[in-house]
Amino acid sequence: MSATLAAPSAPPAPSAATQRMLRGPVLPTLLRLATPNVLGLFANTIVIGFDGYIVGRLGADALAGVAVVLPLAMLMLQMSAGGLGGSTTALVARALGAGDAPQATRLAQHALLVGLAASLLFTLVASSPTLYLAMGARDRVLAQASSYAAILFSGAAAIWSVNVLAGIARGAGHMGTAALALVGTTALHLVLCPLLVFGAGPLPPLGVAGAAASTVTCNALSALALLAWLSRRGRPVRLLGPKWQLQRSAFGRILGLALPSSGSSVLSNASIALATVYVGSFGSVAVAAYGIAARLEYILVPIAFGIGSALTAMVATNLGAHQAGRAKRVAWTGAGLVWALTGLIGVAAATWPQAWMALFSTDPEVQAAGSAYLRIVGSCYGFFGLGLALFFASQGAGRLAWPLLASTARVLVVGIGGWIAVHVAGSPQALYGVIALSLLVMGVGLATATYLSNWAERGAAS
Repeated sequence: MSATLAAPSAPPAPSAATQRMLRGPVLPTLLRLATPNVLGLFANTIVIGFDGYIVGRLGADALAGVAVVLPLAMLMLQMSAGGLGGSTTALVARALGAGDAPQATRLAQHALLVGLAASLLFTLVASSPTLYLAMGARDRVLAQASSYAAILFSGAAAIWSVNVLAGIARGAGHMGTAALALVGTTALHLVLCPLLVFGAGPLPPLGVAGAAASTVTCNALSALALLAWLSRRGRPVRLLGPKWQLQRSAFGRILGLALPSSGSSVLSNASIALATVYVGSFGSVAVAAYGIAARLEYILVPIAFGIGSALTAMVATNLGAHQAGRAKRVAWTGAGLVWALTGLIGVAAATWPQAWMALFSTDPEVQAAGSAYLRIVGSCYGFFGLGLALFFASQGAGRLAWPLLASTARVLVVGIGGWIAVHVAGSPQALYGVIALSLLVMGVGLATATYLSNWAERGAAS
């Protein structure tokens, strides 16, 4: 009796999206992946402005209450989207680049659980009125802040989930799906938010709580839609269907990348907070001008984040397939593209600052102060974009020590240099020069580190 030995089954071929990231021409592939990301993130930016407009119609107390909560809300968004979401993109893409779809699925499942745990932390800490009392909110402002935060952070799981699920889709090369979820969330929020805030028909007016309820509801619906899409048969990463098996090593890989990624977001926010405090020492006109001038950075972030998310996926996929040289080429191509786009916007702002300032204020003092900021800081916006792009590339490579050092250096430049500018030079222009220098240090520092690092070494995001 003879027996035949079955040949070992070959691993499934990479999906078309993964093949493009591994084999396609670098710049066209990068643009194809980044374009929907940028559009989706611009939609997110619209929400920030729209919420300010809607809440502003409720009065100064409501606007101030939401403003108190906004730093924590933005921190949650950055940690869930850029920290954990970006790390999930990197790990899923690397596993798929190595041809290991089951491992990509396991990592995606564990990332979703990490996101739910992190959301619980925000629910427990950021929902408390005591926190906003400590931040200086009082009386009616405290009541508005508490009302908004109670709803927003009680639904934190929806926000963390949608950003992790979008990160999974990006890691699999489906940037359009992730962007569609963001655009859909924005479109629904633009309709639902005013209905819940002001009431309509049988719906009672909920005030600021309505704006938070709309945010949570729209994100929850998008999360459910993404979960259903990622659970369809035939997907390279299928969340619901395969058995969930908890593994300490999978949690370790996710946290090992997500924690330093989130730390970089915390440091960036610390730099902005320090700069705001120092600008405040020059009076209310300087603060108003700084708020308007720095708002231009809301345009830079979607460009850098949109292209950066594509960089994370492409770098990680190519390193998973042991194509370190192509991964570096992808990183420099994307970083150069972001540097050029953000640099052009910065040069335009530095050359014609009044054009931007006039959109938001007719006060000549505010326009003059804001123009002074843009003339100095705008010239370094290209380095700001360069630093952000190389952060995302480093995230894809699993090399986050240098991005953390660069962010730390930025904080130190603003902290020490800002103190000297305020207490020794006594000049807002000197402070603006310090802020510009901090962006230059971050961008050039990360570019130097990326050039010197060897991504072919064993252990990079292994």
